[in-house]
Amino acid sequence: MLSSVLIANRGEIAVRVIRTARRLGMRTIAVHSDVDADALFVRMADEAHRIGPAPAAESYLRMEAILEVAKRTGAACIHPGYGFLSERAAFARACADAGIVFVGPPAAAIEAMGLKDAAKALAQKAGVPVVPGYHGNRQEPDFLRQKAYEIGYPVLIKAVAGGGGKGMRRVDKAADFDAALASAQREAQGAFGDPRVLVEKYVLAPRHVEIQVFADAHGNVVHLNERDCSLQRRHQKVIEEAPAPGMTPEVRAAMGQAAVEAARAVGYVGAGTVEFIADGREGLRADRFYFMEMNTRLQVEHPVTEAITGLDLVELQFRVAAGEPLPFSQEEVPLVGHAVEARLYAEDPERGFLPSTGRLFALALPQGADVRIDAGVEAGDEVTPFYDPMIAKIIARGETRAEALDALSQALGETVVAGPRTNAAFLRRLVDASAFRAETFDTGFIDANLEALGAIPQGRDAAATAAGALALVERDIVRNRDAALSAVADPAGPWFAEDGFQLLGLRRTSLPLVVDGERLDVLLTLDAEGPAVEIPGETLPTGAIDAALIEADEEMLVLHEGRQTRIALFDPSGVDLEHLDAGGLVKAPMHGKVVALFVAAGDAVEKGQRLAVVEAMKMEHPLTAPVAGTVSEIAAAPGDQVAEGARILVIEPAEEG
Repeated sequence: MLSSVLIANRGEIAVRVIRTARRLGMRTIAVHSDVDADALFVRMADEAHRIGPAPAAESYLRMEAILEVAKRTGAACIHPGYGFLSERAAFARACADAGIVFVGPPAAAIEAMGLKDAAKALAQKAGVPVVPGYHGNRQEPDFLRQKAYEIGYPVLIKAVAGGGGKGMRRVDKAADFDAALASAQREAQGAFGDPRVLVEKYVLAPRHVEIQVFADAHGNVVHLNERDCSLQRRHQKVIEEAPAPGMTPEVRAAMGQAAVEAARAVGYVGAGTVEFIADGREGLRADRFYFMEMNTRLQVEHPVTEAITGLDLVELQFRVAAGEPLPFSQEEVPLVGHAVEARLYAEDPERGFLPSTGRLFALALPQGADVRIDAGVEAGDEVTPFYDPMIAKIIARGETRAEALDALSQALGETVVAGPRTNAAFLRRLVDASAFRAETFDTGFIDANLEALGAIPQGRDAAATAAGALALVERDIVRNRDAALSAVADPAGPWFAEDGFQLLGLRRTSLPLVVDGERLDVLLTLDAEGPAVEIPGETLPTGAIDAALIEADEEMLVLHEGRQTRIALFDPSGVDLEHLDAGGLVKAPMHGKVVALFVAAGDAVEKGQRLAVVEAMKMEHPLTAPVAGTVSEIAAAPGDQVAEGARILVIEPAEEG
């Protein structure tokens, strides 16, 4: 076994690799950016070394800095995890040149499968079916638009060097093609340094089914069964499970053999995943699946394969990298029970799944005999805007699919996260959705059911607001009983039951709050029974509600029925008086970087017109005009880092009539 490993990654996958490496007696070496200096994976590693500032291009993508640390520390191997440098052939080659084992496939295999167009040509040569489309080198917009017309809408634009849903756009009509192409190319350039795309026919009722393959340096190649990753949003996986619902032994054998042949065709070594798109209109059939791509690395969703096979895929990676043969044949690969994984993200489903950053004031993730947690953070850690916003993967196992889904639903219901907003409640609704349980779903399921899944604005949670307001009042009483409520009490003095004031009867006053960023005045009542809150126009439940209240500096976070409400006492000094009544104020929806600005001061704009693009976690988010009018101010420029709520530009609304 290799004696030591440098993990060229961060977060959850770095923690995952460290745990297996420790069990195998390997010395673990972490590398980190400035913002990750106190991260969980850094604390867990035997040693850790700085490689640069927060942006990935200046840290986790710096091959020379990582190799320098590996040489200096005497690392026997480098595990790239997933993302970052994991599928960079140049990095695998540089490791080999430095005499350091790269825990992954040879550089030639990465190159062969790294570009989607070349990979599809190889797959076709190996007898694996591919989706019809244009996979050539020409990239002129007019040419690609013509190819899309010839293929027939809907089409899918996909980054040639892409993965993880980045640089990918579905286009349903010709009028939308140019904007989608420009956005996909820009996103691909930012994520992969390569703007090239291909255009494919969009398969109707598509199921995303992938095969986990493993190969050693002795010519052995096997598959470890399939995973179904059809529940996606923006082409990014949300729920993964194994085995695939509706899979038959005959289809598994055909798909598995196709994946093995694709791996053999490039001389593959190590863990890899061959992804297929299946036409699910008549169930999974051996004549209706098509090669999409091969990921030449460990996948995020590998735990579901581990759960049904009993294998540790990271351990297998280390053993194969050390030159050992695979310890089993294809016939010996187990398939026991069912497993489902949910990706818990710091994002806001009610606001289009925008990334949500900040400190984790509370984090409680349930574990048990049927539930596994793979997390990269702990309570008190920060979710930053620089990287993927994953908090944890929650994996549940059962003897049947229903048992696994029930266990996952319960675990999601017991999950507590305070600080950044999360998709926990959304995930639970998804896992409990009757159509998903009935196995009638495809990759469009989430987009078609956003309202039922709660992924639309839900409005203010009045019960949570009242509970949070009371908690703030009571907190201030405890902090300073002599001065509590001084900002809202009248000159007669503080109100307390024990000061004799209750003899005068009921007392009310307005309590100004900020609830989820918006001003709200509630009525605060104090009498002999203590404080109570009324919200004008709202009917509140009697008695206490089942909610968790967490102090977050000067704010109160209320977790109620899977949603988080953020409440603070109103601070007049924090008001932007200059733009208080600016109906055309356009703010950053989250912390990120301005990557494009399409207007200038003085331009006339229409309501809904695209004004700018903000990028966060390598995903683009367009900003549109809230009103028609004239751009009166530009407050940010391309390349600027902006905080959530920061002013980007201001539109002077057009006069009505």
